[in-house]
Amino acid sequence: MNPIAIFRHFRTEGPGYFATFLDRHSIPWTLIRVDQREPVPDGVGNFSGLVFMGGPMSVNDPLPWIAQSCALIRAAVAADLPVLGHCLGGQLIAKALGGTVTRNPIKEIGWGPVRVLENKAARDWFGDLAGFETFHWHGETFSIPPGATRLLESAHCANQAYALGKVFGMQCHVEMTVEMIRQWCADGAAEIAASDSPAVQAPEAMLAGMAPRVAALNAVADRIYSRWIAGLKRD
Repeated sequence: MNPIAIFRHFRTEGPGYFATFLDRHSIPWTLIRVDQREPVPDGVGNFSGLVFMGGPMSVNDPLPWIAQSCALIRAAVAADLPVLGHCLGGQLIAKALGGTVTRNPIKEIGWGPVRVLENKAARDWFGDLAGFETFHWHGETFSIPPGATRLLESAHCANQAYALGKVFGMQCHVEMTVEMIRQWCADGAAEIAASDSPAVQAPEAMLAGMAPRVAALNAVADRIYSRWIAGLKRD
């Protein structure tokens, strides 16, 4: 099968646990390092799916790769290829499909619960799961793109995930590993210190009891990723 294209927009925001999941299922993937000026492909013919990771920039910034990525997302949807977005990636997909990205009422950084909504699409993706603790790091939020269904919400951000056919976009980060959280806490110390948001945790709170929290998050990610790869073309 053709590889999955994974787009990295910032050096420390790689595929994380998602790469582990793909390797475990013997699914080929290739990393496109947008942060190192690797070009966005001009077509989807060589890929079985597209995955967009996070990043500190805004999809409203005048960066050339944003428009290119949006065009590629629309091409993938037209070709019935699965598309997956984490945080900035979820915002990119929403924008590409007619949604908007605006400032969230407050910044969310750290661990926090999300609730699974009561609708058929949410049950298709999450089964009987009522909610779970996930990891957040965002100051903006997407609207639900036309035709998509809202799946998750948190106390501080109404739109935490949506689905549209083989498309799944998230505001939260289910791809986290212990190493990524440690790195983000170190790199984001100044941002955390400068924030007065009640939804921003201190690094010590994020790192406390991290191993079992990450393991539980990986289990939720398994549900999402397993459903997502079911849409891949295997020939």
